[in-house]
Amino acid sequence: MRIVFTGGSGKAGRHILPYLSARGHTLLNLDLVPYPTSAGLPHTFPFIKTDLTNSGQVFNALSSSFTHAEFLNPSLQPPDAVIHFAALARVLLVPDNETFAQNVTSTYNVIEAACKLGIKKIVVASSETVYGSCFAQGPARAAFAALPLTEDMDVNPEDSYALSKLCAERTARTFARRFPGVDVYALRIGNVVEPHEYPRDFPAWLDDPGLRYRNAWSYVDARDLAQICERCLTVGAGRGFEVFNATNDEITTREDTAEILERYAKGTRVTRELGPREAPLSNRKAREVLGFKEEHNWRQYLDEKVLAGR
Repeated sequence: MRIVFTGGSGKAGRHILPYLSARGHTLLNLDLVPYPTSAGLPHTFPFIKTDLTNSGQVFNALSSSFTHAEFLNPSLQPPDAVIHFAALARVLLVPDNETFAQNVTSTYNVIEAACKLGIKKIVVASSETVYGSCFAQGPARAAFAALPLTEDMDVNPEDSYALSKLCAERTARTFARRFPGVDVYALRIGNVVEPHEYPRDFPAWLDDPGLRYRNAWSYVDARDLAQICERCLTVGAGRGFEVFNATNDEITTREDTAEILERYAKGTRVTRELGPREAPLSNRKAREVLGFKEEHNWRQYLDEKVLAGR
């Protein structure tokens, strides 16, 4: 497939682009900076510097040739898919109103242009933050309404970043309804973990599970997120708008799920029985609908002493 990926130079994109390329896809990266070539990332990808808050630039970039060779081909068709990950990645990078404005505007521009150009598969990055806990101000406000966190729950964020992601979902839903035959999937992405972050971050998280409450003790390996993205593109067409939690299978604690919920979420309504090691930010829908199969469990990247707490 010919895929336009926005934000391919960012934390997740640095792993998703190589994965998709290795699977035979042709890629164009729209970002403000090129794909990095350092830190063990030797790949290069076609790149167009694009301000996604500018609608004209977005329409032009999505209808652009990927390479100089393609530029000489007058019969080139539109891309097969767009994956939109570019965003201000959290609160406190810029003022709140700017976080909201940039994220909402860029998502609207990308989805609108893709639909009007006839692109039939669109994937947008939403976030675990829409469930309202990650950036809630104060422990009481961070409490979960219920567990596990599933796509059919009501969501009620209070920060500008999470609100921008919820608006992205509604924008996706609107355009999927307006353009029958276009599939637009929103991924509620968990805490993205790169390979080098396992030995750096997980020992502290395992020693103090309370640190991971706001993430529902869940994560997504950047490479498994890449698999989820591809499965969104290859699953059968005709689903219209869908939301998927994009997380790995297992809770990020030494203790089993029931013990963690009893200790840290006592009194929180539990809507179904969870598996012994099931992550409370549930990826059941991604597994059942998309066929996602985890390849990078956090345990395989830590030594036995860390796993045992010694």
